[in-house]
Amino acid sequence: MADGTDAAAGAAGQGFSVDLGNCDREPIHVLGTVQPFGFLVALTADWLVSRVSANSAEFIGLTPEQMLGQPVSGIFRGDAIHSLRNRITLLRGPDAVERIFALTLIDGVPPFDVAVHFSGSLVVIEAEPASHDEMEASSTVRSMVARLAQADGMAAFLRDGARQVRALTGFDRVMVYRFAEGGDGEVVAEALRPGIDSFFGLHYPASDIPAQARALYLRNIFRVIADVRARPVPVVPQLDPSGAALDMSLCLTRAVSPIHIEYLGNMGVGASLSISIIVEGRLWGLFACHHYAPRLPSFAQRSAAELFGQIFSMMLENRERSETAAYEGKARQVADRLMSAVAQDHDLLSNARWLGDVIFDTIPADGVGVYIDGQMTFAGLTPDEPSFVAIVTMLNRAAASQLFTTDSLTRLLPDAAAYADRAAGLLAIPLSRRPRDYVVLFRAEQLRSVRWAGSPEKQVEYGPNGPRLTPRKSFEEWSQLVRGTALPFGAAELRVAEALRTALLEVILRLSDSANDERQKAHEKQELLIAELNHRVRNILALIRGLISQTRDSARSVDEFIDTLESRVHALARAHDQITADRWAPARLHDLIEVESAAYLGERRDRVTLAGPNVLLTPSAFTVLALVIHELLTNAAKYGALSDNGSVAIGWRVDRDGSLLIDWCESGGPAVVAPTRRGFGSTVIERSIPYDLDGRAEVHYRLAGLEAHFCIPSAHVASVLPDVSAMERARPAAAPTPTLLCGRTVLLVEDNMIIAMDGEDALRDLGAEVVTAATAGRAREAVAIHAVDLAVLDFNLGNETSLPIADLLAEKGVPFLFATGYGDGLDLPPRFGDVTLLKKPYSGATLAQAIAPLLEGSQS
Repeated sequence: MADGTDAAAGAAGQGFSVDLGNCDREPIHVLGTVQPFGFLVALTADWLVSRVSANSAEFIGLTPEQMLGQPVSGIFRGDAIHSLRNRITLLRGPDAVERIFALTLIDGVPPFDVAVHFSGSLVVIEAEPASHDEMEASSTVRSMVARLAQADGMAAFLRDGARQVRALTGFDRVMVYRFAEGGDGEVVAEALRPGIDSFFGLHYPASDIPAQARALYLRNIFRVIADVRARPVPVVPQLDPSGAALDMSLCLTRAVSPIHIEYLGNMGVGASLSISIIVEGRLWGLFACHHYAPRLPSFAQRSAAELFGQIFSMMLENRERSETAAYEGKARQVADRLMSAVAQDHDLLSNARWLGDVIFDTIPADGVGVYIDGQMTFAGLTPDEPSFVAIVTMLNRAAASQLFTTDSLTRLLPDAAAYADRAAGLLAIPLSRRPRDYVVLFRAEQLRSVRWAGSPEKQVEYGPNGPRLTPRKSFEEWSQLVRGTALPFGAAELRVAEALRTALLEVILRLSDSANDERQKAHEKQELLIAELNHRVRNILALIRGLISQTRDSARSVDEFIDTLESRVHALARAHDQITADRWAPARLHDLIEVESAAYLGERRDRVTLAGPNVLLTPSAFTVLALVIHELLTNAAKYGALSDNGSVAIGWRVDRDGSLLIDWCESGGPAVVAPTRRGFGSTVIERSIPYDLDGRAEVHYRLAGLEAHFCIPSAHVASVLPDVSAMERARPAAAPTPTLLCGRTVLLVEDNMIIAMDGEDALRDLGAEVVTAATAGRAREAVAIHAVDLAVLDFNLGNETSLPIADLLAEKGVPFLFATGYGDGLDLPPRFGDVTLLKKPYSGATLAQAIAPLLEGSQS
């Protein structure tokens, strides 16, 4: 194809006879001949002439016999030697070559363009007549690169690269030839002179450019064959005194093997040039140039072409990296979603259809099979269950808990040929060590027609060099149907699969640890519940005993003792019912007073007026305040305003620090005087709140009626909800119905998974369709996709807040409330000052009570 079968003409003289069995091992780096467009001189470390090409006299008038063994100082000019020594000092690395343009080597002889490099301990000098080309390589290449940078997409980039090389070198055909993993290659871009056949899309077998030739292309990135029919010139002597041939790997004038000459002749090629394309240290491909007559670009043109090839390689590497980074970035996002979903619901691991839908977004495949604990599930194009078991058995022998991939399953399992149309190649992602579980991606057989440039099989003919591999003389395309082979999984896809494997394994381990932790926590919780139950029963018994004792001491008769004790126990029972009806959650102060008034006063409860915000009290405060209100109502009914035609006004408010202030004011009743004997009821009223809640209590016995003022610390105030309606004030709040949110879609924004799950359950119990988001970004996506009727926004979302979502909902006119664990200390912007604030932890009932006013507002 290019310099592929570049066998050594001098190799046979070194005891190596080329045949079909060993042509891929020909020592093509020790040819022993040069092309006649230049000459070669090799110098020892002390600058004595060690080797000379036989054509030296044609260029400098001195034969090899006149030069060998002589100091070069007696042959070349002193300033020329000085320039050569300076250039040699610039050589860096074993494969470096330096150039000098228009250097006069000998007086009276025209100047030469010279290349110099090291070959072992020898200094190799190659020279050809100076072209006097005024082209400035760096300026030319800079303008070429600027045009190349504008190419949009990989195909355009490769095509423009070929066009630039053709414009620079003047060759009839320039191909971008890309190597595949197996060494064969394909022409992926082309620029050519009108009127000649196109090779674009053709494939060439690995034998056209064998391994040792590809290795040489990595060292010497530029190669020119100026005239295919020119007679090669030997280097004298072929072997040094130790019997070693000259290593010509880096020689620009290195000649061509007769086999490759025959190869190019069969193609009608008169000259050839190649520039290596090296990406990440590997031979990605070549610029392969053909001309149908002899052609030798100038030394400056070749230097510019070589520089362009190096820059092209770097630009190609950068483009491939950018494409790979973009792919892997997208894949990581999909993988993160997969991990998040599996972490919440590990049953998804056995859902092959779901796994396939997610993984196919990152690693294209035709089917997926999942094998976990002996259970199999499939989606897409896959083998049947017995075949899948055979594949898993093979993987257990070969995979060793690592990724395993093949593009031809039939090479490993001959029986796989029966289902190659569904699963010819696979990528196995192991999920555990023992027993081994797998997610296996399958790719179907690629029945693609590969256009070979002639049959890829070797053809033996008797050519001018005897029985040789004579390349396909017609070079007509020859199609081969590739069967039993799938599109291989690429390096980027394998990196993504490894990331998936690691993450899935981590999730599985965490789920296992989490299950153990949950069992331990359940055991501890059970013991704690037993201890708590025992504690509460003892407290209740102690409280009842105290009530009996205190009531007995203050009672004047058995009947009074029974009635008073019964009313106090019922008051405690009512309070307990209110706070346990919603799983020991905070309860409304308004409900407490309403229920107590109705229970004690019956139809006279309208003589008790209530005024204050809708406050929720913690269970401990609620129980204490229930006894206080009960005793106040009892005394008012017996001795105060409610014993006559008077009334009681109960008002409350929340001060700046969140404490609850309650005012009790009786009026219209008989004159009130302080009791001469302090009973249990008075003690409860004056001492319960300071003693149990660390609050304050003031009681004033005024003639116009009793006045009392209480302060409940903010620690016992769970939250302040929007005010209740007049109808609600007429009766205790009814339990929310399951149809409260029926037919409505509610957006729940919550960054804690457990709280989010509880919130989802509570909202669904109210009949809602729930859309959940953990971040502001996800919430914005949800609002864009779903028609949201209502939203519950956790104010603090890790390192961000839900204010941007609140602004978005406000623009759309969607009602919402904030949930927070920071209580009333939350600093809301003024624009959201009237938004309902729901304190955590909240229950289904408190959530419903907070949502109900929002629904009424949206309907109005």
